[in-house]
Amino acid sequence: MPDQLIFAMEVILNGLMAGVMYALVALGFVLIFKASGIFNFAQGVMALFAAMTFVGIQNGQVPFSHLINAIFGTQIHYFGWELHSLIAILLTVVVMIALACAVQYFIFRHLVGQEPIILFMATIGLAYLLEGVADLMWGADIKKLDFCLTDGTCLPQGINDTIDRVTFDIFGYGFFIDNLDITATIVAIILVAILVAFSQYTKQGRAMRAVADDHQAALSVGVSLNYIWILVWSVAGFVALVAGIMWGAKLGVQFSLSLIALKALPVLMLGGFTSIPGAIVGGLIIGVGEKLFEFAIGPMIGGATENWFAYVLALIFLVFRPQGLFGEKIIERV
Repeated sequence: MPDQLIFAMEVILNGLMAGVMYALVALGFVLIFKASGIFNFAQGVMALFAAMTFVGIQNGQVPFSHLINAIFGTQIHYFGWELHSLIAILLTVVVMIALACAVQYFIFRHLVGQEPIILFMATIGLAYLLEGVADLMWGADIKKLDFCLTDGTCLPQGINDTIDRVTFDIFGYGFFIDNLDITATIVAIILVAILVAFSQYTKQGRAMRAVADDHQAALSVGVSLNYIWILVWSVAGFVALVAGIMWGAKLGVQFSLSLIALKALPVLMLGGFTSIPGAIVGGLIIGVGEKLFEFAIGPMIGGATENWFAYVLALIFLVFRPQGLFGEKIIERV
């Protein structure tokens, strides 16, 4: 088998894994847009905030310690204990639910029935507010994220030896596939299955879709907007936590983590803003496409094509299919 074909196979596999990581972020966008019609610009910052909160709780860090020490002249930074990862996740979920309640109570309950652009601008303000709160709570230094069920069972990282050995035996060349990416793929599959089942087959899921179609009509048939919006922001917060843990374990928990939301935008344009499976398919297309393009065309044009390829592909899709592959085509009658 030609070497270039073998290398291309490895590139495709790594592209699929990268696409799953993009899709994890895109899922949060889809959930909120599907349920409320709001494009949540703050989803990337929510992933950052969730990851920072998880690490801070796990390491026993005192929230707002820098602010407290500056005001009272103390030197308190840690409580002196470390929590198990599962306990830290449960406490972080509680924090994300509290955040969802605060967002609904202080922001979006006052904006029922407003134009989508107003709701979008509100999420931009929320993103900057949440980023500032995260800085005050946990500090701006880069944090290492460790997720361990037991002392010897942590999020696996580094090359997968089994795949490396099997592909070497078959092709004479071992594929480099990251264990963390494989774990993210498994988690994403489970997460998507749960979210699709919840959206399609539960009373709350149907109520979410009703709210997305028409806020006022949903109110008229007895659907509680407050409850539905708190529910969807809580679920999106949990998805942000999963994405934040995966990306934080890969890159470290730092403020640039919020920029992963920018790579989720072309994923949404391809898959559709209202489709949970579309977020996964869009992520896979973007992941494979940008890796293959960099592999095949990048050397001819100076490289660094991964920075812009996804946006060019999304632009092409917007021209020919604005609703995306799985999005709902909106027909407006005058």
